[in-house]
Amino acid sequence: MSNPGDADVTTITDARDLAAYLAAGAKPAESFTIGTEHEAFGFHHSDLLPPTYDEPGGIRDLLTAIGQEEGWEPILDRGNTIGLKRGRASLSLEPGGQFELSGAPLATLHETKAELDAHVARLRTVAPRLGLGFAPLGFHPLARREDMPTMPKGRYKIMRQYMPKVGTRGLDMMFRTCTVQVNLDFSSEADMVAKMRVGAALQPLATALFANSPFYEGKPNGLLSNRAQVWTDTDNARSGIPAMIFADGFGFEAYAEWLLDVPMYFVYRDGVYHDVAGASFRDFMAGRLDALSGEVATLGDFADHSTTAFPDVRLKRYIETRGADSGRPDMMLAQSAFWTGIYYDQAALAAAATLVKSLSYEQIIALRGAVPATGIHTRFGAGTLRDLAREAVAIAADGLKNRARRNAAGADESMYLAPLQDIAAGGPTQAEMWLQRYEGAWKGDVTKIFAESDMA
Repeated sequence: MSNPGDADVTTITDARDLAAYLAAGAKPAESFTIGTEHEAFGFHHSDLLPPTYDEPGGIRDLLTAIGQEEGWEPILDRGNTIGLKRGRASLSLEPGGQFELSGAPLATLHETKAELDAHVARLRTVAPRLGLGFAPLGFHPLARREDMPTMPKGRYKIMRQYMPKVGTRGLDMMFRTCTVQVNLDFSSEADMVAKMRVGAALQPLATALFANSPFYEGKPNGLLSNRAQVWTDTDNARSGIPAMIFADGFGFEAYAEWLLDVPMYFVYRDGVYHDVAGASFRDFMAGRLDALSGEVATLGDFADHSTTAFPDVRLKRYIETRGADSGRPDMMLAQSAFWTGIYYDQAALAAAATLVKSLSYEQIIALRGAVPATGIHTRFGAGTLRDLAREAVAIAADGLKNRARRNAAGADESMYLAPLQDIAAGGPTQAEMWLQRYEGAWKGDVTKIFAESDMA
């Protein structure tokens, strides 16, 4: 989730202004970049509980140590360090202290791997000194809601109060889930539309491939991705797979109009988050926001508002694919590789569009509803989603080979798809592997997952 602040104070009065703002993200294909974001749960080695913000050796001390030792600049919220930034990368906190790397926009997946390796090395250097570990899992396998700490970010207080009004699982989403996403570019409105549609149609497959949350409060939950299940009743006015993506005439303005119908959370002014939860951004643009009389909506407000919409594929001035559980580092990298291969080669994008062309919106939604429980084994056509995975992963591999971005050893980026190729060929997903460990070597003790998944 974004940190405060787009400083653009340009006044907006019409959805066309917002469409133009989104369209300004278009760039030539040769300038496309890859930005990977991933989250992990912190835990104390001593008792496996999540660290609080203020405690000695807690989240604030972690941020302070990294900032001092690596030269990151603090991101402040009412005087509290709630993240770090360096260049175009940042380290930030989700509501329950989940630790997130928002990676810089990079030219190749080889650079993405180097960035991820450096992040893991950072955790291995700093976290053990504080008695901490970090587990990249889709849903916290042990903690109850009341076990999770709260981070001192103003927007999270507003969300905590609003979420229970619009769904039963919003607080679980905030405090007990972790995800991995990749941010990719578009070259034109037509390119954006093609990528949004392919991305939305393939989100159920992505959820199945990256399923990594089979436990709930110490026991198997009967699901493979509890994180994905949580999103089915978080706040359906701002999440899921919106039908408008597949409607005739979809484009920047249609997406902007959809965002205007997403209820607001806040307006950020002079370092303060003003609670306007449930209010209409349309009213804000028209100067009719009672809670902030006299304030006018700006492009900065719209940029902030766009971060509070949570569809499985989200449009900003780039495209975010958001349907995957967090997972081990090679799977984080594979998630970026999968979408880069499909999105950044025209032949691959066309092949992926053909692959999902016959799927109706109703079928996509039905798949999305089924995959939290049945994952890669979800019925699809005459077979299962594993059949679709074989084709989709092969398309991504072809796309990466066609990109021909090679490392110093001469290898192209398709090598990062290896974990997905294993699953497509019949191997277990991360969730299935954990369940095998639970039923076998762990002898029913979920706590073993922390040591085995620890990145630090």
